[in-house]
Amino acid sequence: MTKTDVSNLSQLGRNVELPASPEEAVLEKVPSGHEGTDFVVRFTAPEFTSLCPMTGQPDFAHIVIDYVPDGWLVESKSLKLYLHSFRNHGAFHEDCTLDIAKRLVKLLSPKWLRIGAYWYPRGGIPIDVFWQTGAPPEGVWLPDQGVAPYRGRG
Repeated sequence: MTKTDVSNLSQLGRNVELPASPEEAVLEKVPSGHEGTDFVVRFTAPEFTSLCPMTGQPDFAHIVIDYVPDGWLVESKSLKLYLHSFRNHGAFHEDCTLDIAKRLVKLLSPKWLRIGAYWYPRGGIPIDVFWQTGAPPEGVWLPDQGVAPYRGRG
């Protein structure tokens, strides 16, 4: 069994203040320990919150992040704190979604990453945002993100 090197982590197992903004949040990574094996890691944030930059009103999303590591895994507590740092951050849906994806790509240099951000509508228009780095590696099991499209009262 592979033991993960956690010696460079500064937040895991410690009492850490919530970061005031995404820019201040510290994202950390650990070695995957399974080089040569392609597998998908999924993080789901079903209660993501940010603020509308124009009105200051809260916006809510269900975010699903899938990636195929290339040597590194994002440490989950640091990701949770990073995502929570958007709670008082004013940015449009597209900006939040792409900022999260690009920051993870910069940190991890994964073989592949995709993000699906399913934003709850305000004013009657859902704005869902999807992005990926390219085609997923051949042969990886990639389940559907499992989020139904918004149907209102149908």
